[in-house]
Formats: sequence, structure tokens, C-alpha cells
Amino acid sequence: MTRVAILGATGYTALELIKILLRNPEVEITALTSRQKDAPHVHAVHPSLHSRIDLNCEDLTPQQVAGRADFVFCALPHGASTAVIPELLAGGCRVIDLSADYRLSDPGVYEEWYGLVHTDPTRLGSTVYGLPELWADRIPQADLVANPGCYTSTSILGLAPLLCQNLIDATGICIDAKSGVSGAGRSPKMTTLYPECNESISAYGVGRHRHTPEIDQVLTDVSGQNVEVVFTPHLVPMDRGILCTMYTRPKTTVAEDDVLDAMREYYKGKPFIRVVDHLPATKDVAYSNFCDMTVRISRGFLIVLCCTDNLIKGAAGVAVQNFNLMAGFEETTGLLPV
Repeated sequence: MTRVAILGATGYTALELIKILLRNPEVEITALTSRQKDAPHVHAVHPSLHSRIDLNCEDLTPQQVAGRADFVFCALPHGASTAVIPELLAGGCRVIDLSADYRLSDPGVYEEWYGLVHTDPTRLGSTVYGLPELWADRIPQADLVANPGCYTSTSILGLAPLLCQNLIDATGICIDAKSGVSGAGRSPKMTTLYPECNESISAYGVGRHRHTPEIDQVLTDVSGQNVEVVFTPHLVPMDRGILCTMYTRPKTTVAEDDVLDAMREYYKGKPFIRVVDHLPATKDVAYSNFCDMTVRISRGFLIVLCCTDNLIKGAAGVAVQNFNLMAGFEETTGLLPV
């Protein structure tokens, strides 16, 4: 059995991780952590897990976790992961980090956008970015994988094939992104209270959202061009889902069918990418690890539309994809719909 621990087990992403991992008969979840001192049973935190898993959410040290697990999913807040991951790696664990602590290459950029001094900067720039559709060849050997964010993965997956095939300009890309409320996490915030967000849609982080440098960096790395995007996220009154509508300038006159063919060729053999002819909607991918995308051409713009479930393909699902590759399982294990 492959032993797995989940740090930060009380959040929405952790719940999805547990449900997916329980589908793999060769995986045993051996530790769940929480800072709550009373060590609640996991089904007290996530009632849907009643009778499915018998573990308490304990306040464990990294050394205690390393003694119980071979792989660790770190679902801690930004800035908290760096306090435990070096010790987990020293203890022989392999780690999938779902925070932003190891996604960026430059500690100065991390400090600028997150307001934190990085305490493990030597690993920045060498940590594998965990987007299997782009870097499946690097992930199996990695001891630490930086899991992408939900907005970033949706944006990057939609734009990467067009940039890598030199179909669009690398600058002047505008990303209009919309997310369900679960993307803000489970901790209560004024903006996500029901009376505040219901029957309303609002932009936030305009011109300063933390995912901007991550999107720039990853698309620059994968395409070999200096990519710059303008990224504007919006909060939508629904539980889950992301829709990114991305406005780009084509380098030459192209037809929609030719662009769709180029996207299909780029993602050939990638089981969770669906290039579709219709306009995708968040309901099409809800509760799944699929990423649906299409393009339209209008008035000199090549418009990319891309949908994911923010808790699955945007977090827990891609984390399990990374884990499967690292552990030697089929990439789709536990992730395909019944």
C-alpha cells in the first residue's frame, strides 16, 4: 500500500482529495492534519465522509507525518508550506504542494505579490510545476511538485497550444476569469457571506491578482516567448467552476477549425483535455477532472474559452494526477467518471 497524508484536511480541496484517493485500492490515507487542538474526527468536519474513512484530524509535526506517510499532499495556506516541506523532504516524503509557495521561480517576485519573505528560496526555480499536460516527463522523478492554482491552470491550458504553435501574440492577452465561491476557501470572509455574494457578480484583485506572475512565468517557460497577460478575476454566486474567456491577437489570418485542429493535435493523448466545438459551460465539467476549451474569431481577436472545476482540475484532481505519475499509477487512476 502507498501511504498518503493530507496536511490541512479541513478545507474543500482536502475533501475532494480524500474522495478521489479512496477510489484507489492501493492507497491508504494514514494521516490527516489540522491546527484544531481537539483533533476532530474527519467526518465531524466533512459529514459526507461518514463511515468511509476512520481518522482524526490531528495537529502533527512534520516528523510525525513523515513516520506515517510516503507521499504528502500539502493543502496549507500560502507561507505555511515552507515551514514544513523541507522537514518532510528530509524525512523521505515526496510532496505535492497545493499552495503557491513553490510555483514562482524568483523569491523577489514571490515577496512582491504575496507580501512574504520566502524561507526556502533555494528550491525556487528547480521545483517541478505540476501541470501534467505540459510537464508529464518531469513529474514522475520529482520529490516536490508545485501544484498549479485553479485560475492559472485554466488560463495556461487554454493559451499554451496557441503560444507554443506561434498562432497568437505573446503580449496584450486579456483574461476575463470567473470563479465559484468555493475558490475563496472554507474560512469565512465578508465577501463570501451569502448576503454579500448572492445575486451579485463582482471583480476583485484587478491589476494585482497573485496569479498574474504565475501565468506569465509558466507560459513564458513553455512557449519560449516573453508572455504578458492582463488578468481580471470575478466572483460568481455559484458553488464551483471556472470559466476563462481570453482575448488574444492572431499573428496571421486563421480559421476557427484550423485553430481547433491545432489545439487537438497539441493535446493528443491527454485524457483530461476536451477541445470542443460548442461553447463550454461550467456545468459540463463540474465534479470532474476535465478541462473543456474552444475558440472563436471575431473582429480581429482570437477568443479562447476554457472551463474547469476549480476544486478538481483546479486543485485536488490535478494534484492526484501528479501523485499518480509520481507513484507509478496510471495517470487517470481515481479520476475518470464512472
